[in-house]
Amino acid sequence: MKKIALLLIAISIIACGNKQNDLTVKAHIKGLQKGTVYLKKIEDTTLVTVDSMAINGQTNIELYSALDTPEVFYLYLDKNSLKKDAIAFFADKGVTEINTTLKNFIFDAEIKGSEQQKVWEKYQKYISITNNRNLDLIKESFEARKAGDTSKLKAIEKEQNNALKRKYLYTVNFALNNKDSEVAPYLALSEIYNAKLELLDTINKSLTPKVKASKYGVQLDEFIKSIEQ
Repeated sequence: MKKIALLLIAISIIACGNKQNDLTVKAHIKGLQKGTVYLKKIEDTTLVTVDSMAINGQTNIELYSALDTPEVFYLYLDKNSLKKDAIAFFADKGVTEINTTLKNFIFDAEIKGSEQQKVWEKYQKYISITNNRNLDLIKESFEARKAGDTSKLKAIEKEQNNALKRKYLYTVNFALNNKDSEVAPYLALSEIYNAKLELLDTINKSLTPKVKASKYGVQLDEFIKSIEQ
């Protein structure tokens, strides 16, 4: 009986250990000699640290987390200065590899890992073009306002509204075309949460059972229900 009890305890310890290592993040940051790297995620609207590693000359960085369903994590770098950089990535169980540089921590990041990350990168590629144009429009709007050019301001405002509509439609179509990916409900919650209820509900109803049961699938369903009340 005592042996059985010890065996059960051992199995329990192993199971807990495996749960903690659902996700392994292997990172290499070229040029980093000293600092702290954090693995973070959002829990109940709060960004929390799930693992960290102090760097003092090491080149191999490994961080770990429990993970029930695919979700977005953040690799934070504290370079012992006021500036802190973060790389966002979509993780699933297994290994995610991140290669980047100290100089351009975010922009040089190459991420290899989940299928959800590949889907998310496709979306980001289109949205980055839209975001860049929006920044140009903000600059043009500031200059037109300074010059008192009301006709140009109206033209810029019209282009901004049209760009926003295109972004919403693209996001909805992208989510519907990727209804079998956890990226779909995530985009609905993060990119178009203030869209018309019908659009959000259309995405919600299109999700596959697996995605609907995921973290973001459940959150999207709860969010829609809260709006309907």
